[in-house]
Amino acid sequence: MIQGPTAVGKTAIAVAVARQLGTAIISADSRQCYKEMSVGTAKPTLHEQGGVQHYFIDAFPVDTPLSVADYEQLALGYLEEIFTNNNAAVVCGGTGLYIKALCEGIDTMPAINEVINKQVNDTYATNGILWLQQCVRQEDPEFYAQAEIHNPARLIRALVFKRSTGESITRYRTAAVKERPFNIIKVGLDLPREALYERINQRVDIMMEQGLEQEARSLYPMRHLKNLQTVGYAELFAYFDGQCTHGHAIDKIKQNSRNYAKRQLTWFKKDKTVQWFRADGTNVVHDILTLL
Repeated sequence: MIQGPTAVGKTAIAVAVARQLGTAIISADSRQCYKEMSVGTAKPTLHEQGGVQHYFIDAFPVDTPLSVADYEQLALGYLEEIFTNNNAAVVCGGTGLYIKALCEGIDTMPAINEVINKQVNDTYATNGILWLQQCVRQEDPEFYAQAEIHNPARLIRALVFKRSTGESITRYRTAAVKERPFNIIKVGLDLPREALYERINQRVDIMMEQGLEQEARSLYPMRHLKNLQTVGYAELFAYFDGQCTHGHAIDKIKQNSRNYAKRQLTWFKKDKTVQWFRADGTNVVHDILTLL
């Protein structure tokens, strides 16, 4: 399990580890699975995949809603397939909730109302995160007091759940860990903060050179989709709507990407079973392999 913040260099290290093990990689990225979202998600190219089979990359059209529960079942199925020919698999990504679901399972939840789900997502797309924060604070103060209030995906999920069931989503969190029929080794990759932020800024510049703006324009008609309420796209949609200048949109992508990296690190650092390595370490691949 190779995890860490955006732009830290997870893919290259995961590919090197997988090649040494002669196995495949399962992505734990909640956006790289969508076929139409390539530049803005820093999806690894075929060259960057290094001949290693990748599961959950380019697997679904962007209008396919996927839940954490969906990912849990998909990833377990991928592992079962990989384990028929290999005794090891590499999971790589930065979506902490996906990694947690695969390692520990998730609580069974009542079904949500899809009409309410669409209404909340559409209204959020129009009114933004301040509206979302206010609604959750008023309607589910229990969740608001515990949650990451700057994470729109979690706030949307909580609000939809509350309006669908009348109950706070926090009441369905049992923290019960499911047993898995395989051993899990968790590796975290990090860099000094200034180096990480510089990588993030450079990556955004490279994305723009690679056609992020054109990709965002092609997705603009579907901007209401939850899957597109994502750093790198949302800021450009605001520019297309005349809400900011081109330069401001790019600066916001960089800023929001840095903030996202901080949230990722906060999430991953809570797990004391993760063994941390510097992503730019000379022998990082060798050091990871010694854990096996």
